[in-house]
Amino acid sequence: MAHVTGDWNPLGQVFYRKQEIYSMGWRDIDLDKFVVAAAPYGGPIALIRDETKLVRVQGSIRPVIYIYTSSGREISSIRWNSGHVIHLGWSCSEELLCVQEDGSVLVYDIFGQFKRTFSMGTEAKEMKVRDCRIFNSHQGTGLAVMTSSYRIFMVNNVDEPRIRRMADVPGLDAPPSSWVVISQDRQSRVLLARENDLYLLDHGGQYSRQLAPVSQQVEAYTEMAVSFNNKYLALFTNTGLLWIGSSDLERAYCEFDTKCPQRPKQLAWCGTGAIVGYWENILLMVGPGKDYVKYNVDSTVHLVPELDGLRILSNYSHEFLHKVPSECCGVVFKMGSIEPGAMLYEASREFQNGSPKADEYIRMIQDRLQVAVDQCIQAAGCEHEPTTQRMLLRAASFGKCFLSDMNPEPFVRMCRMLRVLNSVRDFTIGIPLSCAQHPFFMPHRLVLRRQYPLAIRICQYLKMPDAEGVSRILAHWACYKNLVKSKTVSSAPLPTVYTVVMHLKEKLTLGDFLMTIRNLPTAQSLYLQYCKEQNREMLQDLYYQEDNFQESANCRVMDSYNETRMDERLRALQQAQEAYTKARNEFAAKVTEEQVRLLKYQMRLEEELKRPYLDLSLHDTISQLTTEGNHKLAEQLRKEFKVPDKRFWWLKIQALAEGSDWAELDRFAKSKKSPIGYEPFIDVCLKHQNRYEANKYVGRIADPAKVKAYIKIGNLEQAAETAMQQRSEEDLNLVLSKCTSSHRVLAEKISTMKAQLSSKK
Repeated sequence: MAHVTGDWNPLGQVFYRKQEIYSMGWRDIDLDKFVVAAAPYGGPIALIRDETKLVRVQGSIRPVIYIYTSSGREISSIRWNSGHVIHLGWSCSEELLCVQEDGSVLVYDIFGQFKRTFSMGTEAKEMKVRDCRIFNSHQGTGLAVMTSSYRIFMVNNVDEPRIRRMADVPGLDAPPSSWVVISQDRQSRVLLARENDLYLLDHGGQYSRQLAPVSQQVEAYTEMAVSFNNKYLALFTNTGLLWIGSSDLERAYCEFDTKCPQRPKQLAWCGTGAIVGYWENILLMVGPGKDYVKYNVDSTVHLVPELDGLRILSNYSHEFLHKVPSECCGVVFKMGSIEPGAMLYEASREFQNGSPKADEYIRMIQDRLQVAVDQCIQAAGCEHEPTTQRMLLRAASFGKCFLSDMNPEPFVRMCRMLRVLNSVRDFTIGIPLSCAQHPFFMPHRLVLRRQYPLAIRICQYLKMPDAEGVSRILAHWACYKNLVKSKTVSSAPLPTVYTVVMHLKEKLTLGDFLMTIRNLPTAQSLYLQYCKEQNREMLQDLYYQEDNFQESANCRVMDSYNETRMDERLRALQQAQEAYTKARNEFAAKVTEEQVRLLKYQMRLEEELKRPYLDLSLHDTISQLTTEGNHKLAEQLRKEFKVPDKRFWWLKIQALAEGSDWAELDRFAKSKKSPIGYEPFIDVCLKHQNRYEANKYVGRIADPAKVKAYIKIGNLEQAAETAMQQRSEEDLNLVLSKCTSSHRVLAEKISTMKAQLSSKK
């Protein structure tokens, strides 16, 4: 029993537990570098790179939206080609809402397929959106945006957007300290804080100033959170005070001093019984009775409020924090409990161990056996682990044997519900619904994920009417008619998928085949992959048909290097340049043009010098010419390709040092003032173990850097003399720190120099 209660924490008179539901399947994901949007009721997770964080990006710099299941399995990704994304969120029908700076809202399904778009109005487009809130309203999923003029526009249903302008806050000429949408009594209103003033705004143009019953002086409300059912509100102040009360601000339940004035990264409700604040490495859960629990976290987390708890996403795990139901799990598993359910559970365990104590336990609760069975059944529904569920259901089944008039329906109903929940909780499906969220599960959610076989089995198992269940799912499946797609979703082996694609290609005309796979991204990508490996001409035709000039150009660049004849390679690169121009990729077009010029230049060099230059980079070509002593040709190449002076000087001194052409290096240094200074000359000489040559360039270095230059070449005595001439005690100390036991005389000399400098101050 200890393993069941081991993660329980008391919060006043109740217990909360934080249990891991998944070890995340994603790899190399650091949530600190992403903006996270997770759908409620165990829905999917969307990630997009946080543009406020400086991170190293490999590949394309265009944003990518990644969509995962709650277990961290990647569903799809969207390469973003539109405007700047301000906010991501999910609708109640699990559609991804991408809110742009210009007020446009783009809607995608969980497979990254574009569905529709709508705008938040002309003013949002002109003034730009600076903040956004997505909320549940009585009509569906609502959306509220704040423009840069601090006006708020709202729609109560993103499926049928009707834009309403909320009342203006008087004198609001700066960003509000916090704001939240409260949807209650069939009306959605905005609670906004301007420092310590609270305003309630509605779409009728009315606003009212609110007074929160806070006992302390408040300078600003820096964070707000409304509960999942919109009945409770939490306010966080700049002094670290956490106020918990009703969303109408009529009742205050408690005021808790967090002793941390820093604004939490997130403030979210855990069901309706506690509020959780997230700071760096700490989760603080506070109840309405001022009780609190602290959890330490070792990585960035994201909080997802749920109907009956709080999901906690981290880099490596997905946890669920929720209240332990006192009427079932609390009475069965609580240490020392003598409730009927606890006694029946113990009796079942003893019976399985063949102990006569089982009979004693049953006799103790003989008159309350019905209650005991009900408690075990309800407790099974509240457990996430199938092992614990089976233990509790086994106990309930054991207790049923001693009841003659027991109604079996609750037991059967719970078994059915748990089988369904466990099937969708599976890592491969990734919908971690709890017992309380079960009414919000519909087979349609599996249809959205294209899990048709499982959806059909669940409908059959639950004996749903065909019109609502199997027939409806089969209709969806039939519409989703491509065999490749269904096989892929069913995890068919890759060779089988290729076989189906080739079969369709043989049976259909080329035009019909291409039109069939055009609307099926998976099938199209498979065929494109086939063409990349087997039919490059067809690949070019496909890109031309789709006006995909970017990929067409990329393809021609790769093909050019498979050409053995140089004239064919140049022709392919020139075609690539034209395609890049059509794709409006000016950078790639210019680079390709320069590559063509470089290849032609290298061909001339090979003819004149009878040495290999083809396929060297521009820098390598200049370096090789310099190493070979062809300085005029290297200079011509620099002018031809407008190589910046600093870069050319770096290339040339490195090449001269590599070829040990010290005389030319000296002449080059004297030719004109170096744009990179003379320290690099010293560095390249030392790199090739030539201190003598390095010493030549110390005199050309500016005075402040001479001391360090002498130290670098190992001439500590001259470094000390130079530091003395410059009257720099700091440099003398630097030279002294480099002295070893073999420099005892020099160290004494430096000490004398320091004394002389001190006496002259």
